[in-house]
Formats: sequence, C-alpha cells, structure tokens
Amino acid sequence: MDEVIIDIACPICRKEGQVKMRTHIDDIPYFGEHTQVTVLCDDCGWRQTDFIPAEGKKPSACELKLDNVSCMSVRVIRSSSCTVQIPELDLEVSPGNDSTGYVSNVEGVLERFLRIINMVKRQKVDDDEQEDVALLDHMIAALDSARSGEPIEEITLRLLDPRGHSMILSEDTKDWQLTEEEVDSLPMGPDIPTITA
Repeated sequence: MDEVIIDIACPICRKEGQVKMRTHIDDIPYFGEHTQVTVLCDDCGWRQTDFIPAEGKKPSACELKLDNVSCMSVRVIRSSSCTVQIPELDLEVSPGNDSTGYVSNVEGVLERFLRIINMVKRQKVDDDEQEDVALLDHMIAALDSARSGEPIEEITLRLLDPRGHSMILSEDTKDWQLTEEEVDSLPMGPDIPTITA
C-alpha cells in the first residue's frame, strides 16, 4: 500500500499537513484490476474511499432479483458515485459529498438499509406517527424475508453508477448502459483529489 501526504487542508477540520492518500492495487474476481483510493485526515479521522478500475468504464446500471437465499452471498462493489435502489420499496441511497465506496455482499447492503429504516422508525414511534411506522414495518418485513430466502414480495437490488465502477457479481445480474438523460439525473458523489507526483 502506497501512502502520500497531500498538500491540502482537511475538508472537515481544516488542519494543514494531516491529509494523506493511500492507494492499493488489487484484483477482484470478475471486476478486474482496480485501485482502492482512500483519502484520510490523521487529525479528525475523516476518510473517503473509492474504487477505480484500471480500464475506463461507461455509465452503467445493474440489478439482481433477490429470490433465494444464495443471493445474500453475492458480492457487491459500490463506488462512491453509485446510487443504490430497492425500487419495489421505494428505497434509494444516493451518493453525497462524503460518500464512500465499499465491497460487501447483498446481505450487507440490505443490512445498511435496515439500520437506516430502524433508525427512522424509532423517531416515528417517538413522534407517534403510526401510518409511517406501519410503512416502515412493511419495509423491514420485506427485507428480512428476502434475507431469509423466502421473499414475501419481489425485491430487486439495483445499482446506478454514472462512472460505471459498481457491480453485482452474479451470473443472474442484469446489466445495461445508462442513457445520457439518466446520467444527468444522477448525483456523481464526491470528487477525490487528483494528485500528481
């Protein structure tokens, strides 16, 4: 792993001389060679990670129907520019300025959704908003049933990446290229500083 100090102030704490960039080149099966880039601040702990493939990619999307328990172990590579959706439940996580990439599996992605849904549910219970609580309970039940391999309704995991770096690594994955209109409608996520040595 290579590490260099970047001559910029931390975007969070504004300290000079504390920001480093770590790069690690690796080969992910079916994804190919990629560089993992992590920019971090030693002072406040801020960090941002992304995965950049060795070869250029086109804006792309992919989706997988979660219809059996074996789907839970399918590897997911999500770059910092990727929007993650579960359209049947109207769930979406869009990249923001602090978005980071990750490598996980489908179950791990569902866990991320469940953590947020449960957090929102606690607030709705405190606010006595029963209609919203019922909707959130339905989402939790649908995601839990998908994780168990016996979905109570159709559930699809979809990745939309204007930079084309994200993938669901399964032979059952449906892939397609995004149109210019779709790319224009998607957030791009953070810009990782480009460093020349």
